[in-house]
Order: sequence, then structure tokens, then C-alpha cells
Amino acid sequence: MIPFRRQLLASACFTAFFAAVPAHAQIKIGFNVPLTGFAAADGKSALEGAKLAVAQANDKGGVAGQKLELVIYDDQASPKEAVPVATKLVEKDKVVGAVSGSYSGSTRAAAGIFQQGKVPYVVSYAIHPDITLTGDYMFRVSAMGEVQGRAGSMLVQNLGKKKVAMITLKNDFGQALAAGFKEGAQKFGLQVVNEYEYGIQDRQFGALVSKVKSDNPDVIYASGYYFTAGPLVSQLRAAGVSAPIIGQEGYDSDKFIEIAGAAAEGVYVTTSLDRDSDSAATKSFIADFRKAVGSNADMVAASAYTATSVLIEGLKKTNGKGGEELKNALAAGNFDTPIGKLAFNDLHEVKKDVQVQVVKDKAFRRHSVISGPMLTPPSKSAK
Repeated sequence: MIPFRRQLLASACFTAFFAAVPAHAQIKIGFNVPLTGFAAADGKSALEGAKLAVAQANDKGGVAGQKLELVIYDDQASPKEAVPVATKLVEKDKVVGAVSGSYSGSTRAAAGIFQQGKVPYVVSYAIHPDITLTGDYMFRVSAMGEVQGRAGSMLVQNLGKKKVAMITLKNDFGQALAAGFKEGAQKFGLQVVNEYEYGIQDRQFGALVSKVKSDNPDVIYASGYYFTAGPLVSQLRAAGVSAPIIGQEGYDSDKFIEIAGAAAEGVYVTTSLDRDSDSAATKSFIADFRKAVGSNADMVAASAYTATSVLIEGLKKTNGKGGEELKNALAAGNFDTPIGKLAFNDLHEVKKDVQVQVVKDKAFRRHSVISGPMLTPPSKSAK
């Protein structure tokens, strides 16, 4: 038989041991993201942004006294991979909400699974219009593709240019941007002299560059991701094409500057993150990300951080409950984020300014801010 004092000591040690062990996460948030494949660099950035949002929330006590767990799956930016990933998150992991840290194709594929499971799904930076049309459990914190395209046409107008050559990536991202740009071009009387398309695997653009050079445009509107835009921009400049180049949020990565080298200087990017913002939310995020990760934040990191934070704010309002309660809390919320002050319309899209960054001395710097009624996203009430 153990003496009473030893029993007390053993009991105290037992209690101290379990007090020192962190409580198991009780609220699960799903996160689909490309960690392998062509989009892995964007995926890593998105994951770091989401992890920072969860860590900050947990440091402040989590939600309703419960810790948050980010349940992460690699979707390879592939619709084929995204469907089983979303199914696992809904059926196996029983997440209360989910965040897309991925591209439009995979996000569109996953959206239907989350909608059917009544799991609110907050989309970081996938811009295809069909995502929010999937249903009322979808939310998007970025400006949709057509809106960003219209912002590109406004920038051309603001730069005093008229004659445009378009270079369009043949996927959901590029085509959505092109549709919006053409809509704005018509309104502003811009002349689209030619539109050239290319595939996501393309890295050699000799024939396309020769055609653009012969067009002699005032400005080039070229969609792409950092890994396509880097080679494209460097080859345009190497061929002597000096017209200003306007890219979009897919360019918004230090990787673009690294790949394009000196050719990146002076390139304009329509995006969500203003590195020179006076907003407290933006400044603190940029500093916190740098401290946590050891590298500069980009649009992808800021958008994934925002989407995750928005979902967490919704969970705080519902005391950790998901389903319809969480959906309604998100729909009614106002959120101060690193990419702007956000509120969702009846299609769960956001209206916000578009930031124009320009590459200067190997870094993204503020050029201008685009705002106005042309940036209004579609809504149910407008139909």
C-alpha cells in the first residue's frame, strides 16, 4: 500500500504532467493547398499565412476556450486531387469550416463538396466567378477575376495608353482576367490590337514575343503566374519590347522578381497587398509574417491569412459552431484585414480597392490604388 504522503506526491506529479501537456485541438479548420507540383511555392506561402492566423488565434485563447487545428491536405492545384481532399475534410475530419489556399481549378472542384456538406468555405485568392455561384456556403476574400481585369483596363486608362496587346494564360485564371479587361477596354475606348494565348506549361515564348514586337503596342496586359510571367517578361525585354507590362496577382511573388531579374523592374501588378500601406492590419501582418517565416509576405500569404482569420472571426461569433450559424455569421460580418476592410455581398463576394504595385529596386512598391464603381462585383440583387 502506498503511504498517504507518497500518494499526494504522485497525484500532484500526475496533475502537473497533464497540465503541461497542451490540450488537444477541438475545433478543426480544413485547408486545401498545393504543396507539391507546379504551384508548390504559392502553396507554401499560402500555408504560412494560414498557420500564422491560427497560431495568433490560439495564442489569444483560441475560440470559446478551445484550440484550433488546421487540417492540411495537398491538392497539387489539381481538380482531380481536390475532390477527394475536400471529401476527407468533410466526412473524415469533420471540419467546421474550410479555407482554400489553392488555385481556381482545384477550388471550383472542391466547392461543391463543401456546399453539399454545409461547410462554410472561405476562398483566399482563386478568382473564377463560378466558385461563389456554387452556393451560399462559399465566400471569397479576393476580388474576382473579371473585377481584377476591369481594374487592369482602368490602369491602362490612368497611364494614358490606348493600344494594347493582350497575352492570356489558357486557364480559369487567365480567361476570367481577360473577360474583365475586354469589358473595361470597350468602356474606355482602348484598342486591343491582338490577343495571344499560351499554356501553363510554356516557358519559351519566342514566336509570341516576335508577334507582340511587331504589334508595337503602347502597353501589354499579360496574365500569368510567377513561373510563367518570369520567363515571359524577361524574353519580351530581351527582344527589345519596351512597352509597359501589366500583370496581376499571379505575379505577386518575390519568385517573379528572382526569375525575371532586371526585366522585372517597372512591371505593374494589380493585386491585393500594398507593401506601403498605412493600415495597422496590413503593417502588423507584414511584420509578423516576416518575424515568423523569415521572408517577405506576398499576396498569396496575405490572402490565405485573411481567409483563415475571417473564418476564425466567424467561429468566435458562433462559439465554435459550424454549419448555418457560421455561414450566417460570416455573411453578416465586417472584417479589418491586411488586404482591406471586407464585407460580403449577397453572393458572398467583396468590394474592395485594387492595389497597383510596381517593381522598383527588386521589390514591390506602391504605384497607385484603383477604386470606383467598376470594381463592384456581381450580386444576386443586380440580376
